[in-house]
Amino acid sequence: MATSEESAAARVRGSFIPPLTLDFASETPLYRQISVWFQRTILAGHLQPGQRVPSTRALAKELRVSRIPVLSAYELLIAEGYFEPFAGTGTCVSRSIPDAFSPPERTGLAGSKAAGSTAEGQRAASRRASALRGPAQMWLRGARGCTDLEHFPIGIWSKLLSRHRRRMSRDIMGYGDTMGHLPLREALAEYLGAFRAVNCNPAQILITTGAQQALQISALALLDPGDEAWLEEPGYPGTQQALRVAGARLVPVPVDQYGLDVEFGIRSANGARVAYVTPAHQYPMSVMMSATRRIELLSWAARNGAWIVEDDYDSEFRYSGNPLASLQGLDTGARVIYAGTLTKVMFPTLRLGFAVIPADLVDTFLDLRNALDTVSTPMLHQLAMTDFIREGHFSRHIKRMRAVYMERRKAMVEAVRQRADGLLEVTGEEAGLYVLALLPVGVEEQDVLSRTRRLGLPVGPLSHCYSTPPERGGLMLGYANLPLREIPAMVGSLISAITKTCTSR
Repeated sequence: MATSEESAAARVRGSFIPPLTLDFASETPLYRQISVWFQRTILAGHLQPGQRVPSTRALAKELRVSRIPVLSAYELLIAEGYFEPFAGTGTCVSRSIPDAFSPPERTGLAGSKAAGSTAEGQRAASRRASALRGPAQMWLRGARGCTDLEHFPIGIWSKLLSRHRRRMSRDIMGYGDTMGHLPLREALAEYLGAFRAVNCNPAQILITTGAQQALQISALALLDPGDEAWLEEPGYPGTQQALRVAGARLVPVPVDQYGLDVEFGIRSANGARVAYVTPAHQYPMSVMMSATRRIELLSWAARNGAWIVEDDYDSEFRYSGNPLASLQGLDTGARVIYAGTLTKVMFPTLRLGFAVIPADLVDTFLDLRNALDTVSTPMLHQLAMTDFIREGHFSRHIKRMRAVYMERRKAMVEAVRQRADGLLEVTGEEAGLYVLALLPVGVEEQDVLSRTRRLGLPVGPLSHCYSTPPERGGLMLGYANLPLREIPAMVGSLISAITKTCTSR
């Protein structure tokens, strides 16, 4: 009479297996490549429970490898329960796979109508995550959003990095102060006090991985889900994202030639907890908030116990007169959180931003910084940046780049006015790294952009900065990373694209 093992062996089915290929150049050991391949093939359903697999000798011969890695792989697969051996008949896929290892039936995936799928056929995520979906922001990474790197003193920067690499100590290799490297914060406090009239000491400065993290931490520190928050309309798309992640109820407040319309904000949501503003150089309209509006905003915050987040993203590049004093410097009630970045002056991959925080909120911001990222901003770049500021390279670089950008901005504005022939209206010419050009009423912004993208022009859509579609479209024309000699041709191509859009209507 046959034993149970012999009966089971008789039911083992032999069959062909899908082709298995090995990467001999990979750092992954051969036995691991073999075992992972079998795991994935079994879980994908290409090898069925009870199906016989080749002997180790046969598979080694087929793969043209030693039998040792195949033996090791089979031993591992048996130990993990993917394979089971049968005396005298070889090895097969474990018959317990359906209970222990088989993946669940796919539901809610693309093409599925199962519960939990969205209208787009994607598995449902949180409402907060879904609210972040919006127009692609890749244009921010193009020429419009990038600084000029040809003029960056890469030699000096490399020497500073090398200096600190040679002096690398165990202290530097550790987690570091979550607030940021103290000497860098001291250097920033001096710089911000002298050039931006920011009232702070180093203990109030939190180093972040860019201005966006500073905006995000501010939103989480100051807002509870459902709290109202003013934001400029139009305004920086990253602000909308930061507020949505915090669960805030967004209150768009229009911007005119004097900046944020504070009276409108008071009428719409006097009890808002926070107002996010770009007073020195409004993004994207490029206007400066008037002194009257600044006083009105500070008075509203003081009366209501509200907070103001001042995003000072590119104040270094003002081309008429000196940089404007910060809103934070006018604040006598410690209601302003000042956020800035070093990326616009330096280069995009230098992820160094900062927030200047009222003294009584420092611990709250620090707790949130730790919750979001327990590791401080990379120390090597903080060390090099400290020296870059202390040794005068930072101020010299700003002065040099201000002259370069001023020349390019002038060329861009002149080219538009000479060639546009009424098709574009340039606004805000005194600061920044882009020119805002408004399209004629009735010309569809997306139609123009579809043509400019095919031409590879550094053009961004104004509509991305609105919470609702604007009555008039516009284009953000980047020039910071555009060589001076290429500007006339770029504008010529742009005008051609707009003209073809108008004639095709």
